Amino acid sequence: MKKSILAVATLCVLGTSVAMAKNQMATDTTPAEDLKIYRAYFMKKFPGVPLQEFANGVNAVSEVNRENWEAIEEFPPYEPMIDEGEVIWNTPFKNGKTFASCFNNNPAQRKNYPYWDKSKKAVVTLEQAVNACLTKNGEKPMKYKKGKITRLLAYMGYQSRGQKTNVVVPNDPDALKAYYDGKTFFFARRGQLNFSCAQCHVESAGQRVRSNVLSPALGHTTGWPVYRSKWGDLGTLHRRFGGCNKQVRAKPFKAQGKEYRNLEYFLTHMSNGIEYNGPSTRQ
Repeated sequence: MKKSILAVATLCVLGTSVAMAKNQMATDTTPAEDLKIYRAYFMKKFPGVPLQEFANGVNAVSEVNRENWEAIEEFPPYEPMIDEGEVIWNTPFKNGKTFASCFNNNPAQRKNYPYWDKSKKAVVTLEQAVNACLTKNGEKPMKYKKGKITRLLAYMGYQSRGQKTNVVVPNDPDALKAYYDGKTFFFARRGQLNFSCAQCHVESAGQRVRSNVLSPALGHTTGWPVYRSKWGDLGTLHRRFGGCNKQVRAKPFKAQGKEYRNLEYFLTHMSNGIEYNGPSTRQ
């Protein structure tokens, strides 16, 4: 059996570039095999870092970043935004219902997303579920990258802290295609700089690019929405995906479009077993 692109990534330890991955087939291994390879790679790359620590992103592998992050977390800038989100959650729609009517009266929903919807033949994210609730109740949907949706997600994320990531990829041809499309996206080079997500966040994780330390991809999906000092505000995961594409001088895809949803599906599955700890702060 040929090596999968994730298996090739493990050869980075021996100095082999992730660029080799483009010549491999994304479907060579199952999601379960991918998870085992992916986790083993990062645990070897960062010995001594417990699995749950990867929920803290770059702060798990950089001592300087961690010190700054811990100081910020004493008075987290997203704290008032959680309160704003709680108000949004509890504010009745024009028909008298609230978001609770769409989420079984429980805001702690992070463990349930993203998931494969067989009837829609698509990955469904929490952001999509929020807007589906709004339109179902005759309300205007929220913008996907920043603003009100980040406040609501901050509240829901805070209520979900401690839940473990557990994305299931069913043995369904369409679900597997979505997963493998997300996997291929992660390892594919793009943009004028010809970089892939994996080159920064697998091969070069923990290394510096100018003043920034590159975060490991393991745990990437656990802390959202994120307050970034660069933004001065909260943003969603798909906002960050778009920013990464721009940084390699590639045209970003539409937030909540199929490309980013499939990427989120793959990345979240790769973080299975790690606890959600959003909202959070990052550089």
